[in-house]
Amino acid sequence: MRILVTGGAGFLGTALSNTLVQQGHEVLIIDDLSAGDPSRLDKRVLFHRGSVHDRPKLWTLLQGVDCVYHLAARVLVAESIIYPREYNEVNVGGTVALMEAMRDVGVPKLILASSGALYGDQVVQPITEDAHPSPRSPYAVSKLSSEYYVHTIGELWEIFTVTLRIFNAYGPFQPLPPFHAPVVPCFLQQALGGGSVVVFGDGTQTRDFVYIDDVIAALVAAGTKEDINRSIINIGSGAETSINTLANLVLAMTHSKSNLLYSPVEGGGVSRLKADLTLACALLGYRPKVSLEEGLRRILLEDKRFSAS
Repeated sequence: MRILVTGGAGFLGTALSNTLVQQGHEVLIIDDLSAGDPSRLDKRVLFHRGSVHDRPKLWTLLQGVDCVYHLAARVLVAESIIYPREYNEVNVGGTVALMEAMRDVGVPKLILASSGALYGDQVVQPITEDAHPSPRSPYAVSKLSSEYYVHTIGELWEIFTVTLRIFNAYGPFQPLPPFHAPVVPCFLQQALGGGSVVVFGDGTQTRDFVYIDDVIAALVAAGTKEDINRSIINIGSGAETSINTLANLVLAMTHSKSNLLYSPVEGGGVSRLKADLTLACALLGYRPKVSLEEGLRRILLEDKRFSAS
């Protein structure tokens, strides 16, 4: 197949693009490099720098494409609270622009990478796909809006669409920005640096951490199934881990003597998140294989930023 990956130089995009090209597909990517890094892309991947708002460029790249994986987005929850307009412009506007270009060229299939963040606080855990969304950030709102656009436009224009609601993905080479960094690489950096490991809130809040290889397996499966049009599917590990548990596991695995420092200044987000994977198993044959401890071990072995361990 000929496949276009938007945001293909990002954390998930790089892993997906490399996997697809290794499976024998022709893979093109478009990425504006606002957060991506093309240096780890397989040389067979055809990289194009650009924005999903650039419809003339999309018209060119989409020629002959069988499937689009739409991963291009701004993804930092805390940042979105400061810059909601930019998150709407990129995440929602970019999605609509892409689908317009797909309609114009006649591309038949789109797989959207959405987020478990849109569920917000839910009383019933694990969370099923029919839970009523309760987004608590502009990022989460942008993902929910993108889902509605994708499936509504897909219905109107006869484009096959699937949404994967990815929970807390992590793995080697996850970006570590100076502000609002994802919790797993942030904790690893702090533990290996010898300073305090900073926990926001009281650390009892839980998350569903899913290793990048499992996420990629789900994305690949979604692109090959023929009977899942308009499906919305959770992708997680199915395990619920508190931030305190994660912090202590990081300290143990890095043999760090750092202490835990609790910060009440910034809240810890929603209280609980755990994905129900029943639908993913039924529709995609999805079964996560990598435990949190094994995932952390792989990061420490593969990611040179944490080689001090």
